[in-house]
Amino acid sequence: MTLCRLSGYQLRLVENRKPASGFFMPQVHEINRKASSAFYGAILCWIAVVIYAASNSIVLLLVDIGEQNPVHGHNVVTFSNLFVLGSLISLLPMVAFFWQDWTLENLRELSLSDWAVLVLATTLSSAITPGLFFVALENTTVTNVAIVGRIDPPIFMLAAAVFLKEKLDIWSLIGALVILLGAIVILALKDNRGSLDLGPGEIAAFFATLSFTASTIITRAALQHVPLGVFSIFRTVLGTLIFFLYNLLFSGHHEFHAMFQPVLLVWIWVYAIIIIIAGQFAWIFGLKRARANDVALATSFSPLAAISIAIILLGEDPGAGFLPGAAIMFLGIAVAQFSRWRNQSKQTAIEKAMEMEGRVNFKGI
Repeated sequence: MTLCRLSGYQLRLVENRKPASGFFMPQVHEINRKASSAFYGAILCWIAVVIYAASNSIVLLLVDIGEQNPVHGHNVVTFSNLFVLGSLISLLPMVAFFWQDWTLENLRELSLSDWAVLVLATTLSSAITPGLFFVALENTTVTNVAIVGRIDPPIFMLAAAVFLKEKLDIWSLIGALVILLGAIVILALKDNRGSLDLGPGEIAAFFATLSFTASTIITRAALQHVPLGVFSIFRTVLGTLIFFLYNLLFSGHHEFHAMFQPVLLVWIWVYAIIIIIAGQFAWIFGLKRARANDVALATSFSPLAAISIAIILLGEDPGAGFLPGAAIMFLGIAVAQFSRWRNQSKQTAIEKAMEMEGRVNFKGI
């Protein structure tokens, strides 16, 4: 009798659990699906960061290939030609992703002041910034360009607090400053001189970083309501046009007349497939699925990835300061990540895409 009652109780318990199990199972599956999507999104963001960190090294390799295969005595695989052709190719995935943003309704909502700010932000981010980065790469190493670029996060945070009235996270600022300190250690101990040696390349990289930071602040301040697709495509088209016209009219350091030589058309696809197509697809799909903190963590490793890839692909020697500087940078990344875990953001990664862009080195496009 007791056993029967126990059995009956167990049966009733199972019966009572069935509706609960049926009710919660879809929620469990949904949680697992979101977690899996976020995991793959984080992986894609890491892939994009590595690709973008490699962009400067790949560009230098292609320019070197052009020097070894001159056309009529000239290298046609130049920074300018790669940038212009690469930007035009980058429009293909952009249009595929964002064509729905280009509606008459969206365009009519933009005022004259919006278009003026768009032009200003575009000129800074897609014409002046790449031009200065190319000057930097012609006069110094990829390692030094990546190191100088570490001034961006602390300057961006301070500028956002001053001009955008955003709350300054002290821990994030401390983390960014510690990362910058690690970068300074690497630069100071390079060639065992123990002092900072800033040449034309480092100065150009410094102003390129300031230019991109300014464009990001302007974008966040005045263009938050502009659809991302309108901004991205407009920036690419106008920025490429301004860059092309400036170099054509005021700079003799270009080979635009030889832009369609076979050697360039062959190697531009290496640049396009690796950096533009693979990089953009990984970045955009990653941003759509990853958590904002995962994106921030991945982009934090961009300078170390850029230096490591330059060592592997170009044989650059970062000097005796690389290991101690990298250790300090890891400490800064840990401090910044601690701040993000303390303040779990409610924003999704795609909503922070423009902010995160400022954390990644120049993407070559």
